[in-house]
Amino acid sequence: MIGGANQFTEWVGKTQCVQSDLSPWPAQAAVATLDASGMVMEPEEPLPPLWQWFYFLQTERQDRLGVDGHPERGEFMPPIDLPRRMFAGARMRFHRPLILGRAAQRTATIREVQLKSGRSGKLAFVKVSYDFHQDGVLCIEEEQDIVYREPGTPATAPAVVEPEAPEAGVWQRTVIPDPRLLFRFSALTFNAHRIHYDRRYASAEEGYPGLVVHGPLVAILLADLVRRNDTRTMSQFQFRGRAPLFDLAPFRIMGRLKADEVELEARGPDGATTLSATATLA
Repeated sequence: MIGGANQFTEWVGKTQCVQSDLSPWPAQAAVATLDASGMVMEPEEPLPPLWQWFYFLQTERQDRLGVDGHPERGEFMPPIDLPRRMFAGARMRFHRPLILGRAAQRTATIREVQLKSGRSGKLAFVKVSYDFHQDGVLCIEEEQDIVYREPGTPATAPAVVEPEAPEAGVWQRTVIPDPRLLFRFSALTFNAHRIHYDRRYASAEEGYPGLVVHGPLVAILLADLVRRNDTRTMSQFQFRGRAPLFDLAPFRIMGRLKADEVELEARGPDGATTLSATATLA
């Protein structure tokens, strides 16, 4: 129970190590799912930025899943009893790419647990860092923000408006977030959270007007937009979710190149920014 004292401080510093052989197959499936034509994902090829999310997956037993589809808490993540869980944002540094077909290790560490109360009710913020090593070398540093909250008021479907014409030099792509795309991404990330594929649950239990588009999917699409428009290496990436997207209408992803940085955003059908990001190029 969320109370005045933080009873989860003992979880800070807890670690978890996961091994992966980085088989090319998940990357090949991601190429198909993302329509990322022209990419060859074979042994000894570099894994694109953010695609580490297709590996090192938590393979929890079926009887250890909660009603929402998330693994039960209390093993690695603290047993916070707020029902809604969101991947709110992340920051990454890419020192060198992970190479497909070679063994690699991911070490996760819980860095911080904060309990708060606001206008939307009780909240818990968990900061988790991830270090990815291969051949004894640190390849990627990542820090994630996970938010738990109480049930909120039901969300309404956004209005659909005619999109503004993009400014000169702005990269843009329209994405159709249909259930096939959401299902395949859930499968690629072994994510059983029901808001992404179970329409009845998403509506009746969590108050959404449609299936929810994965925040990590939107972040990966933004990183892929950079790849499609600039050949330089990505050295850093960070993103922050602002509002959910649904499978009810297409959305746009956009990028603006400024020297060695790209300002990125996803815009919902109403034109509002739903996720913002920055990529640094080298």
